[in-house]
Formats: sequence, structure tokens, C-alpha cells
Amino acid sequence: MVSHNTGINIFVNTVGGKWKGLILYFLSQQSIRTKDFYPLIPGITQKVLTDQLKQLERDGLVQRELFPEVPPRVEYSLTDLGQSFVPILNIMCEWGNTYALARDIEKDGQIRCSHEAKKA
Repeated sequence: MVSHNTGINIFVNTVGGKWKGLILYFLSQQSIRTKDFYPLIPGITQKVLTDQLKQLERDGLVQRELFPEVPPRVEYSLTDLGQSFVPILNIMCEWGNTYALARDIEKDGQIRCSHEAKKA
């Protein structure tokens, strides 16, 4: 009998889902305040964003920093473990670009792989 607690299942359970990849991608670029995710990820709801950030924080990929200001300011950034995921994000981005080209899928030009953004 094969265990379902395998590396690939752990990976998919941790970073799978509709928005986690984009959240991690944007956090790989810089720390982000909660409200600043909405223009970056149109269509994400407050509840879903909050849930996804909490899950990523619980899983040790994202850290939440609360600044004692009025009004309070919250910023999210990648942990060291989250930073270790950046090369995987780049590979996923490159594969997505290759797949889009092979399947003639029109991409949103706003998102670039990390190494592409540095070249531009």
C-alpha cells in the first residue's frame, strides 16, 4: 500500500490552490501589505486572501508582521523556508510560459518569471 504522505502530496497540499502560487510569487518580489494584494490579484476576495495567507503562515512559508501604528499596519513576507521555494516558482513560471506557447494560450503580460523581471 502506498502512503499518501509523499513528497508530491505534501507539496501540492502546501502550495496548491488557485491563489497560493500568485501570493508566493508577489511576496518573492517584496513584502506586501494586505490591502496591496487586491490590485495584484484581481478577483480574490478578502476571506480567501485571509485564509490563504493564514495557511501559508501556518505552513511556515509566510510571516506576518504587525506594526504598532494607528491604524495598525500588517505586512507579509516570505520566511527563509518560503524563500527556498522561489527557485521552484521560477521553474513553474518557465514551464507555464512553455506550455502557453505550445498550446497557443494567451498570457497576461503583467506576470514575469523572477529572472525575466531582473533582465527587463
